[in-house]
Amino acid sequence: MIFTSILTLIVAKALPSLNIKLSPIYFTRISAIIFLYAGVLSFNTLYIQSIGSGIGIYSGLFHVTQVSQLIEIFLLLIGSMILIAWPLKQNTENTNKIMNSYSTDYSLLVLFSTLGSCLLISCSDLISMYLSIELQSFGLYILSTLYKDSESSTSAGLKYFLLGGLSSSIILLGSGLIYAYTGLTNFDAIYSLISVCEYNYILQGLTLGLILIVIGFLFKIAAAPLHNWSPDVYDDTPTIVTIWLTIMPKIAILILLLELYTQIGIIGGDTKLIINTNGYAEILQSLNLSTLSNLSTIATQSLINIIGDSSMNILKNLLLLSSLLSLVIGTVVGLAQTKIKRLLAYSTISHIGFILLALAINTEQSIDSLIFYIIQYTITNLNIFLIILALGYIIKTYSNTNNSSSTLYSEEEKDIKYISEFKSQFFLNPLLSLSLAVCLFSMAGIPPLIGFFSKMFVLYSAVQNGYNFISIVAILVSVVSASYYLKIIKVLHTSTEDEDTDYSVKNESISTKILSKNEGEVQNTILTNFHSYLISILTLSILLFILKPSLILNSTQLLSLSLFNF
Repeated sequence: MIFTSILTLIVAKALPSLNIKLSPIYFTRISAIIFLYAGVLSFNTLYIQSIGSGIGIYSGLFHVTQVSQLIEIFLLLIGSMILIAWPLKQNTENTNKIMNSYSTDYSLLVLFSTLGSCLLISCSDLISMYLSIELQSFGLYILSTLYKDSESSTSAGLKYFLLGGLSSSIILLGSGLIYAYTGLTNFDAIYSLISVCEYNYILQGLTLGLILIVIGFLFKIAAAPLHNWSPDVYDDTPTIVTIWLTIMPKIAILILLLELYTQIGIIGGDTKLIINTNGYAEILQSLNLSTLSNLSTIATQSLINIIGDSSMNILKNLLLLSSLLSLVIGTVVGLAQTKIKRLLAYSTISHIGFILLALAINTEQSIDSLIFYIIQYTITNLNIFLIILALGYIIKTYSNTNNSSSTLYSEEEKDIKYISEFKSQFFLNPLLSLSLAVCLFSMAGIPPLIGFFSKMFVLYSAVQNGYNFISIVAILVSVVSASYYLKIIKVLHTSTEDEDTDYSVKNESISTKILSKNEGEVQNTILTNFHSYLISILTLSILLFILKPSLILNSTQLLSLSLFNF
């Protein structure tokens, strides 16, 4: 559906007759409808009876399951919401041409990127995995340079392309090592080989390949210590692009890591296969000496490891180390930030630490908390950026009335860059400011907001499984990180008369701008009604989650159980 729509939109843009008559703002609206319709088609596939155990398509390159389809529906829904946030434009003729071009390019690029994300979720082969991650990444590289005349946007796109290419090379190297040592590319075949292979040079090469693939994906989701690129890229790209970078690719990669690591954990870990005296296989979870003493000699000699424990431990330790560094670095370095998108980039790194902690634990309870954490992070992060976009549109919509000539802000200048630009917005835009405060409190983990429960579930599963040290670190960094969220809330409620405003000279009072709309002044941006409704709905879902939590919690429990049962 998405691929066919991409071809149709490309043809529509290429034909001069349609390109002139069809307003480019329609491209984003059509793309949003495409996402919704594709989501409905994905939901319809859940009625297929055999979807529970999974359906292999395209000669086994992709494996469609309930988990992949539900996550795909969630991705498409979020993508349609982001597309709706693209503003309507009523500018001068030159500005219209520039922004309409951006609008068309944006919708096509996000379709390409989302197609890669949807394929990545369902991939079941090293070949399809690499092609899907590259399809997703190439769309993001070009999307980062959306404003071609902006030096910062071009610099961010180049940096993202170079470092993204490095991470893709690491993934390709890991895939090549796995194929060189095993001659296999299909995930199921690799799982089967792990289950019967003793720890020899084949399993060593397989382990090294898996480690390189995981490192490459950790690089792409900006997990510490592979995070240095993300604050620079997020800060220099337009906010409408930063929304996409912080949400969509991370969901797809995390779900792929979840399925890979979970399947390896089901095959092995602490699980042992015992052939008893009757010839039947028995699975024992915590094999100890007392159990061995009760087995016959034949059964003891028939004991085999389903997976090499050392390879599993290496992957787990890698995820735990990255989780610990992400928690610490994302919190400590975030305290020194004065730019809003750099601060949110480090906040994202800290949240990635919680997600990786839940992934490393690898139990039904931790996977449940991981999926729930991804959902709440997506909702909260999306709402924060939608509010930042809305405030940017409102604050910098009108020209400076102190000048005799009307000067319009460029689209890049409409982006809010510094935290100081939020100053006194509570007095001018109280509803948007309160919505932003609710989201920031949720990010900090303040009860009874949805962010508190996501962190609580992850920490509870960590403590239950004996990860006490990293749980204490996670609690401490959550308390510390609340300080930089509170800093933003303080600025929102600070009047411009109370503090020095030397570093926010460019900001002007929105009330002054609204009252000064002369006849010759042109309205530069219209904030759509759906944008406002979306902010309201997301804010209420964050605020009132405690009143009706069963819908999300039951869904995440079913997804986690399905991962362990199929």
